[in-house]
Amino acid sequence: MSVSHALEADVLRRQDPELADVLLAERERQSTTLQLIAAENFMSPAVLAALGSPLANKYAEGYPGNRHHGGCEVADVAERLAVRRAQALFGAEHANVQAHSGSSAVLAAYAALLRPGDTVLALGLPHGGHLTHGSPANFSGRWFDFVGYGVDPESGLIDHEQVRILARTRRPKAIVCGSISYPRHIDHAFFREVADEAGAYLIADAAHPMGLVAGGAAPSPVPYADIVCATTHKVLRGPRGGMILCGGDLAERVDRAVFPFTQGGAQMHTIAAKAVAFGEAATPAFAAYAHQVVANARALAAALGVEGLAVTTGGTDTHLITADPAPLGVDGRTGRRLLAAAGLVLDCCALPHDARGLRLGTAAVTTQGMGAREMTYIGGLLASVLRGGTDPARAREDVRELAAAFPPHPR
Repeated sequence: MSVSHALEADVLRRQDPELADVLLAERERQSTTLQLIAAENFMSPAVLAALGSPLANKYAEGYPGNRHHGGCEVADVAERLAVRRAQALFGAEHANVQAHSGSSAVLAAYAALLRPGDTVLALGLPHGGHLTHGSPANFSGRWFDFVGYGVDPESGLIDHEQVRILARTRRPKAIVCGSISYPRHIDHAFFREVADEAGAYLIADAAHPMGLVAGGAAPSPVPYADIVCATTHKVLRGPRGGMILCGGDLAERVDRAVFPFTQGGAQMHTIAAKAVAFGEAATPAFAAYAHQVVANARALAAALGVEGLAVTTGGTDTHLITADPAPLGVDGRTGRRLLAAAGLVLDCCALPHDARGLRLGTAAVTTQGMGAREMTYIGGLLASVLRGGTDPARAREDVRELAAAFPPHPR
């Protein structure tokens, strides 16, 4: 812990010891368990410093040079810096860094391009689509007519022929490519071709792979999609938030869809932290990290397959893995509970054959400095817990030892 953070912790202990205990408990949890949730990572001290900066006090509705509040001169510099870095990092003509989350970014993309009732083609929720891809519990499913495409039941890969047929017959206003649990690269060129045939916009929901794109470890959707929506955490290792990338022709529509249509004041401290993360992601060290994330995911997927889990698509191209633990005698929800007791923190996800599987990611453990050797060990320990060979309480001690050897601080 830095001197400044130590001083801030002392202030909080004196002012609000109850909450201080909560935060200390969370730090203990993160330091003694393994974070295998695909959407989580550890921010750098520099990103955390920006999040806790005086910009947290600034109200800045609007955009640089056109704010609705006074005193935004410094805030404007911070946002312009974040925008320039995002444009350079991803090769985009325009970047909006104000979106509060990935879902907020998707909402703004829909608002920029669609009207209520328009038809949208997206990956179905049972096949890995996000809530914003048409869930009836989400604004997307209530406001738009979503048509879901799926994956091949045998290979687990996106059924491209089904996508083309649905696009031709339903003539959607927009097609969304992206997933929260698809472990392979998306064929953006294919989706662009299909969108052009149907006269549709193409929206890439790249919340999960965008950090890999930044590090050159995954193909970029920017040259193909009309709008790219992403988060700034996950593999990108920035603060929790969203961003939108697009061409200059859609810049004004996207900006107005974010503010004033779907959001109010920008969170300037978060935008400053995004700028820090974009700067970090432009370094050779981050590129090496991104490639190691993928190597670790492949090593972990291989280990799980050897142990008997049914790994979806037979492996991964990215940071995430989905697997069915049924061959080991448990379902996804039971497996997640057993593994949580062992200190192995991960998620459940829907599987194409109407089952619940496990979703894992390697972004956080790679940030901690782990490599292929540790991935093989984790895969074996995970499988042993699931099949009942290792008691979760005993495995918890093994996990604690491994976590202590790799503290959760970026390298």
